[in-house]
Amino acid sequence: MIQLANILHHKGFIITIIHTKYRCPNLFNYPHFTLHLIPDGISESEVSTKEVVSMLKLLKDRCIGPFRDILAQLSFDDSIACIIIDAIWYFTYEVADNLRIPRIVLSTGCVGSFLAYAAMPLLQDKGYLSMKVSVSGARLTEET
Repeated sequence: MIQLANILHHKGFIITIIHTKYRCPNLFNYPHFTLHLIPDGISESEVSTKEVVSMLKLLKDRCIGPFRDILAQLSFDDSIACIIIDAIWYFTYEVADNLRIPRIVLSTGCVGSFLAYAAMPLLQDKGYLSMKVSVSGARLTEET
């Protein structure tokens, strides 16, 4: 995402990054970007969980409000051409749509992640998954 931001910046776009405090890139290396940090309160122990769906829900619960507030503030002057979202931030789709801001969703995962997502229906059909997980676009929902 940072590489894409650099390319767009060199093409004349003004880049603003909205990121959680957890694992924020070192933007001292990129003084030409504006950074807005989301106070997520995510701890190392919460991230180390193997419950991916729980982690995504935690991210949504803690970040959707601050993300909405920052994006609304930035969109106030209508200078946003579009937002580029990491697919794992699925909760941002509705915010962008409500603010009528065009969005591009990128999957920044590795090839292994892509193959795992592609294999999920087969693994689910064969009963290899311990819990039922349905994949709808980039949205993960736990079925009961």
